[in-house]
Amino acid sequence: MDVKYKGILPKGISINDKYSILLFIKQGSNAETYRVKGTDGKLYFLKLFNYSKLHRSAFDSDNNPLEIELLKNVKHENIVTYKDSGEIIYENKKFGYLVLNFIAGETLAERISREPFNNYYDIQGIISDVLKGLNYLHSLPEPIIHNEITPQNIMLDLSSDVPKAKIIDFGFARSFHQSTKSYNKEGLNLNYVASECLNGLYSAQSDLFSVGCVMYQSLFGLPPWFKDVSKFQADRTNAEEIILHERSKPLSFPKISKDFVGYDETINLVLKKALCQDTESRFQRADEFLQALNSEIEVEDIDKVQKVKSDENSEKKIQNKKAKGKGFDAIAGMNELKAQLQLDVIDALHNPEEYAKYGVTIPNGMLLYGPPGCGKTFFAKHFAEEVGFNFMLATPSTLKSRYINATQENIAKMFAEAEKNAPTIIFIDEINELLPNRDSAAHEMAKSAVNEMLAQMDRTGEKGIFIIGATNYPNMIDPAMLRAGRLDKKFYLPPPDFEARKSIFEMTLKNRPLDFGIDYDMLAKMTENYISADITELIVPDAARLALKTKSRISMKILEEIINNTKPSVSLQELKKYEIIKSKMDGEHIEQNNPHPRIGFKS
Repeated sequence: MDVKYKGILPKGISINDKYSILLFIKQGSNAETYRVKGTDGKLYFLKLFNYSKLHRSAFDSDNNPLEIELLKNVKHENIVTYKDSGEIIYENKKFGYLVLNFIAGETLAERISREPFNNYYDIQGIISDVLKGLNYLHSLPEPIIHNEITPQNIMLDLSSDVPKAKIIDFGFARSFHQSTKSYNKEGLNLNYVASECLNGLYSAQSDLFSVGCVMYQSLFGLPPWFKDVSKFQADRTNAEEIILHERSKPLSFPKISKDFVGYDETINLVLKKALCQDTESRFQRADEFLQALNSEIEVEDIDKVQKVKSDENSEKKIQNKKAKGKGFDAIAGMNELKAQLQLDVIDALHNPEEYAKYGVTIPNGMLLYGPPGCGKTFFAKHFAEEVGFNFMLATPSTLKSRYINATQENIAKMFAEAEKNAPTIIFIDEINELLPNRDSAAHEMAKSAVNEMLAQMDRTGEKGIFIIGATNYPNMIDPAMLRAGRLDKKFYLPPPDFEARKSIFEMTLKNRPLDFGIDYDMLAKMTENYISADITELIVPDAARLALKTKSRISMKILEEIINNTKPSVSLQELKKYEIIKSKMDGEHIEQNNPHPRIGFKS
């Protein structure tokens, strides 16, 4: 027994006179886990960090292990609980340690290996617990992205009659607002990592993709698009390319035994949405995934509704459609921005000869930037309707490729198609991911993409092509893209103002069963600094569900209750950061002593 013992710390050793090592559990690339006994007689898990092996991104700004600092402030029944932390010196080496409350049970990986599931309801319960834990993490004032949801990191607490799933191991967890440069993928199991994470972008949707992988494996035995890439660990790029190539194929669903209880085709629709390669078509929030899992909302077949579809070679192509609809009439408020666009962009696109007569150039493109959830994509689509141009939607995932020159070829094809169907608006979401600053640590292939984009944008206005880029991080875009003749028109989309919030409530509640006495002015007043998505995707749907549960109409009392229990997705501190960015974009001097900076457009 002792011969097989592999831990750094020997059995029986005391940790700062608080904990005694009982059992070595597992070893990771930079940490080990032990079962320990405290002086209080209780069992705990102890995670030992080897400082010399930790990646620099594993520490916060004060050089404390990030995993410890994150877990100190986390408390939820579906997440492992922090107990203690500290440092020890052993054999002249310094280690950090994290003590967690003991969970009597097994990991989901051990459960699947020991005995496959024979009914859907057990799986549903486990995935529901995981989603509840993620919903808590993603809804924190400073959202936390776990980044490693796998069967190995889901612990099943078997201390009661009904197993309770708990999320463990926060070694790769990061704050959503941390730079993507701090995202270290070494040691991750790529079969559970969302495709966008391979390009350094992690988000709540990335965690939900991983949950979809776990759910799929619980049903069918293996993760979706499974590939054994263990032999490529030394060549990470090759392993990632193999995974991405496999995911270009349609998702398949193996046959399930007739003895399996509770399975039907609607489960496949939930999985297809959770595992969609396009983050916009994926579940956007953990509670939305949870509602679909519990059949509280209907899930359409993602193959029929997703914006970017696979061609016959299973490679993605960009959707091209004629923009029809209400145009700006569908957008509540934003009157100042609409007026600016009418003068600077729309009139120029409609009357190029008149503008040329006065020596005013036709714009090539514009940038929409601001906090997430403020309707940049929504605004761009209705802008295309207002102008009456064809509309092409592109995302970094549809254009970027790890193959040499493939990204440039995809960009060139996009512009060729746009010119063929001119007049065309090309909308590129998350454009900072496609066109990062070339002076940063960007990969050479990313720099080549910027160069290709700059070349393609030469005189696009004369070719009947107009580019709209959208981003939450305008300061990360290569500066050359923001100069004259490129995305030189820059517009900030702040959280909706009073009139806009009032209109959003009116439009969102319009076709729902309403009680008398809805005070839209009061609703708008109560939701100052809330983004559009807070109202349309959280407050109103939650109010509707509560009314449905009580078989009543949506009342002012219900709406007020929901608002009081729903915090704004974007903090005031984050909004102030965006105002500083806006001031820099506008070339204004920033007054640091102004405690209440103005949010909005420059007069």
